[in-house]
Amino acid sequence: MLVDPGQLRLLALIEEYGSLTAAAYALRLTPAAVTQQVARAERVWQVSLVLRGPRGAMLTEAGALLAAHGRTVNEAAEQAAADMQILLGHLSLRLRTGAFQAAALHLVPPALTALRHRHPDADVSVVDLVSERGLGEITAGRLDLAIVASWSPGPLPVLPPHIVGHRLLHDPMVVVLPDDHPLAAATPPGSALRLEQLRGDAWVAIVAGHVAREQLDRAAGEEGFKPRVRFETESFDVAQALVGAGSGVALVSRLALTGIPGTTHRELARPPLHREIHALTQSDTTLTPLVEVFLGLLRDVARERTATWDEQPGSD
Repeated sequence: MLVDPGQLRLLALIEEYGSLTAAAYALRLTPAAVTQQVARAERVWQVSLVLRGPRGAMLTEAGALLAAHGRTVNEAAEQAAADMQILLGHLSLRLRTGAFQAAALHLVPPALTALRHRHPDADVSVVDLVSERGLGEITAGRLDLAIVASWSPGPLPVLPPHIVGHRLLHDPMVVVLPDDHPLAAATPPGSALRLEQLRGDAWVAIVAGHVAREQLDRAAGEEGFKPRVRFETESFDVAQALVGAGSGVALVSRLALTGIPGTTHRELARPPLHREIHALTQSDTTLTPLVEVFLGLLRDVARERTATWDEQPGSD
């Protein structure tokens, strides 16, 4: 038999208040509606459940048994409501973020500082995340927001309906040179190089198989040469340190530039390589409102960063 928890709760209220009218008021129903529900329950259980008298109503032994279970239902409902309020309060302050290294270094900290000023009680966590894992972490619900880089010429790949990509930044690639490189002397800061001009140089490159390396190899091939790679690394920071040590030249994203001593950088005129930086979130952020707040702050930081690049296109 399929038990109607509403009937159990009604019997518990009748027992508590001793009146159909009072139970109806508690449930915001009419007395007639409550009378109909009692009659329906008695037909279902095929036994008398409520005895009506001049002083109100009392339960039969069968009605009292069901009312005991009704009290359990009421307690569970009240506990569920309390637990939900605790959960919603926690979610309203929670922000679980993941970002690849350059974004974690240059985009996330100023946005987090601004968030702390607005919401000092925010429960924030940040994990280092390679871009390829971002979508999976958001889909699985382990992160609320993931900052990822897309190296393809077009927009982000097609996302599941419940995931949204928010564009943050157009991140151009630049050439990092030792500051005593002939091209550094021949081209003033702010000028641009062609990739073909570096065909004879040794390269410090991202390890083979990474999308950044694929971009370099593809672009060099289109310019008619294969980069002579002497050092490989997974980090733009390491690549710049090696360039500063005179180990070669490197292709680095503008966001990842560190200005390490011994290096300079020049814009890349041909081909104009870049990557796009996006934030991934669930499409419904109703339960995690800090996601939208933080997303707005990230956009502010990205605009400020781009404005700085426009003002200072190159430096030594």
